[in-house]
Amino acid sequence: QLRLVESGGGPVQPGGSLRLSCSGKITLDYSAIGWFRQAPGKEREGITCISKSEDSTYYVDSVKGRFTISRTNARRTVSLQMSNLKPEDTAVYYCAASPASVCGLDEDLYDDWGQGTQVTVSS
Repeated sequence: QLRLVESGGGPVQPGGSLRLSCSGKITLDYSAIGWFRQAPGKEREGITCISKSEDSTYYVDSVKGRFTISRTNARRTVSLQMSNLKPEDTAVYYCAASPASVCGLDEDLYDDWGQGTQVTVSS
């Protein structure tokens, strides 16, 4: 168990930016990492992921060009830089770790989840 912890959420105005961080008990360098979110009244959805070693990434269309996932802190953590935030980005954001080498947004790939951090985009 990596005991993932998300941080960096909070309130932000439309058009603003936030940087979320995902950390674990040990380095996340040995896992593919995905970011998921759950908006009020909606199912959880995967939005981006980064593969284990090649650092290939994938983004869903709704966040492409606005969000960037990267390995940080000497690859010990994974960050999600979010820019040009919109009210529809309001959600609880979760990071998850997968032992798979590939990057995908199927929740079944992930066996370790954080507790989530709230992001609220509102004026």
